[in-house]
Amino acid sequence: MVSTSPTTEVANSDGNWIEEDTSRRAKWWYSTFHIVTAMIGAGVLSLPYAMAYLGWGPGTLVLAILWCMTLNTMWQMIQLHECVPGTRFDRYIDLGRHAFGPKLGPWIVLPQQLIVQVGCDIVYMVTGGKCLKKFMEMACTNCTQLKQSYWILIFGGIHFFLSQLPNFNSVAGVSLAAAVMSLSYSTIAWVGCLARGQIDNVSYTYKKTSSADYMFRVFNALGQISSAFAGHAVALEIQATIPSNPERPSKETMWKGALGAYFINAICYFPVALIGYWALGQDVDDNVLMNLKKPAWLIASANLMVVIHVIGSYQVYAMPVFALLERMMVKKMNFPPGIALRLIARSSYVAFTLFVGVTFPFFGDLLGFFGGFGFAPTSYFLPSIMWLVIKKPKRFSAKWIINWSCIFVGVFIMLASTIGGFRNIIADASTYTFYT
Repeated sequence: MVSTSPTTEVANSDGNWIEEDTSRRAKWWYSTFHIVTAMIGAGVLSLPYAMAYLGWGPGTLVLAILWCMTLNTMWQMIQLHECVPGTRFDRYIDLGRHAFGPKLGPWIVLPQQLIVQVGCDIVYMVTGGKCLKKFMEMACTNCTQLKQSYWILIFGGIHFFLSQLPNFNSVAGVSLAAAVMSLSYSTIAWVGCLARGQIDNVSYTYKKTSSADYMFRVFNALGQISSAFAGHAVALEIQATIPSNPERPSKETMWKGALGAYFINAICYFPVALIGYWALGQDVDDNVLMNLKKPAWLIASANLMVVIHVIGSYQVYAMPVFALLERMMVKKMNFPPGIALRLIARSSYVAFTLFVGVTFPFFGDLLGFFGGFGFAPTSYFLPSIMWLVIKKPKRFSAKWIINWSCIFVGVFIMLASTIGGFRNIIADASTYTFYT
């Protein structure tokens, strides 16, 4: 295993043969665009819709608080990566084992992490197919239109090839392109709203509905905003690609990259949410681009940018799953390492996510329910719990209070988004169709 520090060990590394263990050459900007690609998804376009249910004050406050909270928990993850001198916790599950014990740790951490990673990859399959379809409809109005399922299959076919790239460093170019695209289509969204100006009779009053329905939709709005900060599930795996030595530990480089990512996150999220809501008020669509029908070429370009972005996002979330599958096949099934292992394991995973995406194109609603069990723990309160367990800050100190506050807010977000997502499934069940 190659490392800049000969005394550094990888915690619980069952598969030192895996290529990412020898690829610690990433720079700080690698982590910036990996985190941007993982965190900023097409969900940014639904932030004005969430604002319509929360209003100016609460909506802005929630967005700002969650941005600060997740920046804090990202800092905690980065610091805990090498919290034991000479040891690197290169995977979320390794840190979970250290915090909660070798038996309990994997059961606490791994299910939530897999919900985020596999769930996001399935959603990206559907999102990529939908946006490809929308792009072709706008770019070629006279062409024969294909069913959405075919576009999802075309999008999924790309990943059978990209999934053979061995590690995070090898997808750096794809991730960079995805990060640039996320910034681009976010800019198109808020600049388009700003150029259009306010619609006639714009209203910022809360949407009229029953009290019970409004409460559930507020919960769903909280879930939409909270799921926009989901990059923590791959943070340690990204940091694992950065070199480290006693003079310059990886946490310094990773934190620099994370700050860059959160700056880009802020200039994407806040303008889209606030300017989109300012221009459209309570009449905003759940995808703000749908309100901007002209110029058609620009909206078509934005949809193509979303496609490029989710291509990169899929790979960023899939890389840790690939490593897990390959490690399991070597350890449990005595499968020989090499190209054949990579081809079988990764192609099988891509085929699985593609099948689910084609079969259940409404999977986004399901993720709103199941995602509550994954997004909130991995990004909001599991890092704080592990910090309390490992670092043991003094009771009622500032760090102790901040961590417990993050835990309580995170648990509330988990419950609210789960309830809101479950209610959406019930309300929309009659509209669900398979293989659209």
